[in-house]
Amino acid sequence: MPAYGRTALACPVVAVLLLAGCASHPQRTSPTGAPTATSHSAPLIPRSAPEPATSGQAPPAPNGMVGIASCDQYLSTYKACHRAAGIFAPDQIDARYELMHDSLLRDARDPAKRATLDQRCRALSTQLQQALHGKSCNALPAPVASSGKP
Repeated sequence: MPAYGRTALACPVVAVLLLAGCASHPQRTSPTGAPTATSHSAPLIPRSAPEPATSGQAPPAPNGMVGIASCDQYLSTYKACHRAAGIFAPDQIDARYELMHDSLLRDARDPAKRATLDQRCRALSTQLQQALHGKSCNALPAPVASSGKP
């Protein structure tokens, strides 16, 4: 084989070996995502590490509260007002309350949805007040009238 043929063959082999050697070393990136020169002053964080919590995520409110006044008010009267309005069967109210409570808590932790929760809870309260037709949430459902016969 001529000398230039061996040199031409050796160059790609050397390049592949160099790339293979570099590939086993992690590469740091700048905040913009561009590669930077590595220094050994800070440890590398594996790419599989969980993302740190963002400052936009609200911490959970105490005692299972949502942390938004209109939502906490709505939830505090939910059971009594739904019983008074007769919207759901009495045996469904607790389960439906839990679903609503969990939904509002989950949305309160999502910064994009949290911004809309005040308006959403105010709308839910308005709908519930309309369903009450002026009745108080503390009003007990009217007892079933008896015919007076035993």
